[in-house]
Amino acid sequence: METMAVLARTAPPLAGTGRRPSAALRPSASLSFASASSRPRATLGLRAAGGARAAGARRAALRPVVASSEVEQSYIMIKPDGVQRGLVGEIISRFEKKGFLLKGLKLFQCPKGLAQEHYKDLKDRPFFPKLIDYITSGPVICMAWEGEGVVASARKLIGATNPLQAEPGTIRGDLAVQTGRNVVHGSDSPDNGKREIALWFKEGELCQWESVQTPWLLE
Repeated sequence: METMAVLARTAPPLAGTGRRPSAALRPSASLSFASASSRPRATLGLRAAGGARAAGARRAALRPVVASSEVEQSYIMIKPDGVQRGLVGEIISRFEKKGFLLKGLKLFQCPKGLAQEHYKDLKDRPFFPKLIDYITSGPVICMAWEGEGVVASARKLIGATNPLQAEPGTIRGDLAVQTGRNVVHGSDSPDNGKREIALWFKEGELCQWESVQTPWLLE
């Protein structure tokens, strides 16, 4: 049987067709299937269950922010590296060109306590102290953007956390190379958008206005 399998794999193309013999003539495929099916069922069941759990965990970790047709607000922050590198205008223009409405904007030196509150979900991570030092190392640009589905759309404009995995055309994909210097922050949910805007902006700092472009963006 093994000799037949080798002959089937190495046989020259069939005359006039340019194709090798079909899979039906290759005993090796049948042998592989028989070998797999002969494993104990208990082992296969355990492996299937483990694989399903692992796949479920991967899906949960990669679950994207779902776009909404509701008007939302998102907190976008240009981090110290983005400010120092002179990328403020470039980054703001991405959101303006998309058609979102800027409701709040300021240059701000972040105190340590505010940085710790903002990133409190990461406080148990080993990189937390370094992250706080980074965010407080220089001024940041605080922005509040408003629009339909702005939270999910802003995340797409920003790109993956690791710039090397971010798609070309995204802010991080075009302007950054390392996770620890990934230029910009964006809210990951509508609820966090509200929380972060309230955290970084004082009452009265947001402007209530309407853009004359709105009829040309929305029906």
